[in-house]
Amino acid sequence: MPETATKIAADTTVGAVELTVASLDRSIDYYTRTIGLEVRSREGSVLRLGAGGEELLVLHEEPGAEPVQGHTGLFHFAILLPDRVALARWLVHAARARVPLSGMSDHLVSEAIYLRDPDWHGIEIYRDRPRAEWPGDGHGGVQMATLPLDTDDLIGALDDPAQEPDYEYMPNGTTMGHVHLHVADIADSERFYRDVMGFDVMAHMPDATFLSAGGYHHHLGANVWAGRGASPPPPGSAALRNATIILPDAAERDRVADRIADAGQEPEQVEGGVLVRDPAQNALLLTAPA
Repeated sequence: MPETATKIAADTTVGAVELTVASLDRSIDYYTRTIGLEVRSREGSVLRLGAGGEELLVLHEEPGAEPVQGHTGLFHFAILLPDRVALARWLVHAARARVPLSGMSDHLVSEAIYLRDPDWHGIEIYRDRPRAEWPGDGHGGVQMATLPLDTDDLIGALDDPAQEPDYEYMPNGTTMGHVHLHVADIADSERFYRDVMGFDVMAHMPDATFLSAGGYHHHLGANVWAGRGASPPPPGSAALRNATIILPDAAERDRVADRIADAGQEPEQVEGGVLVRDPAQNALLLTAPA
């Protein structure tokens, strides 16, 4: 295995995140009324939600599933809104609806709002600053920070917040921007995501790493805040099932899967793509447009 993989295709992105929840009815109410997603389909115990034609979440119902803490898995999934006005409109909606929030931050490259769903899955709703404004770190990466969000300035992006209509759905152009994972070890995670899959490390901290394709600030985040050496959640938990990595074509998907196989793993052919796992056993679905 070469020390560093050929870089993953620059137009690689992330796609839908699949989660286990305790109640689809509860999740439908929360994700449509609170978040602003639309139901794309419901078949048995599986619910698909999205925005503007994009599928963003696939929820699997397991009655009795309980939230977990102190394990590897999902830290948060991050819904990327197309512009600052869209984020300001969502914040006005959250204030009117008294949506419980867990944080609001300025990350230099983005502005973000954080919350949790009824199953305690972490959610980030954010907008990117223009890429030309992202501060570099002098080594090909980016500087990121966690500063207080200037909510007054954000709301000022609207002509008249008091006249904003009732919120319905997230707008066209909404996508899954990134996925942030709890892992067991940062070095092991970087060896897998950088040296095997071919992502670039855009920012590195002792307890976290941020990786991307094509110079984005990060498509994947990984941290050990659940504890170094943390184990996967027990079966039946309200937890991550898999995150989707969208490669530009089948040839690139297969090339990445082959590298993972060469590194000693046995990728699994499943409906929709190839399932692989990072060293913390977080599942990734490698897929490509049909």
